[in-house]
Amino acid sequence: MRTIGSTTSAGLGLRRGLLPQLLAMKDGAVDFLEVAPDNWIGVGGQFGEQLTQLSARFPITAHGLSLSLGGAEPLDMELLRRTREFNDRFDVALYSEHLSYTSDEGQLYDLMPIPFTEEAIRHVASRIRQVQDVLGRRIAVENVSYYAAPYQALAEVDFISAVLSEADTDLLLDVNNLYVNSINHGYDAEDFLARLPAGRVTQYHIAGHYDEDIDLKVDTHGAPVKPDVWALLASAYRRFGVRPTLLERDFNFPPLKELLEETGRIRMMQAAYADRARLLEQSRAA
Repeated sequence: MRTIGSTTSAGLGLRRGLLPQLLAMKDGAVDFLEVAPDNWIGVGGQFGEQLTQLSARFPITAHGLSLSLGGAEPLDMELLRRTREFNDRFDVALYSEHLSYTSDEGQLYDLMPIPFTEEAIRHVASRIRQVQDVLGRRIAVENVSYYAAPYQALAEVDFISAVLSEADTDLLLDVNNLYVNSINHGYDAEDFLARLPAGRVTQYHIAGHYDEDIDLKVDTHGAPVKPDVWALLASAYRRFGVRPTLLERDFNFPPLKELLEETGRIRMMQAAYADRARLLEQSRAA
């Protein structure tokens, strides 16, 4: 299995609309590419060959869409089997899924929020442990954006922290999702960060969103990252350290140069916070 260093590791989402630009990209332009295996399993022909070409040049991480970790129906064991084969074939360095449910007598084609209850903690954690057993690896789960909140016996951050502990799994911290939720649901994003279990954060996502109103943000992945999200990423680096960080862009693709400017900004931030961490360690040891 390939590994991705924790320092200055900036990645870009591999989307079919970006393939021509990604294939022309110089080696080392990004540190890894992330794919949704659900969209690539069984894909052959030109697209399959292009994915193979890119996987030979860049480490691949995988971010699942359809496991429905919070769903009531049994896990899709065939999808899990094929996902494991995909991960093995492309030497996937990191695998993650959404902390949500996506099916109810069929695919819902959306990431639905899970009720924040003790019962849901036990249910989801059990399914995550099962997924890890079948995939033969530790996974990370991502905090999702949501607009209509289901029953909340617990705060979102307490629910997430409890799932991570009960399942003994890691967190892919989506900084844009955190920012969007904090505005839409009226909580303090910095307090959220302070209450997360620091040792569980292993990856980050950042993306752009749409400002519908001052108190309504829509997670679109269709625009440049906004200043408030960059600032929140900096806070996450200060609290949890530098980890592999992915720039997500799903549509409204600009020229690759603009996306590489954003991944370059990630690298510069990572280098700065890694240097700070080294200096702090040196001062403590002195």
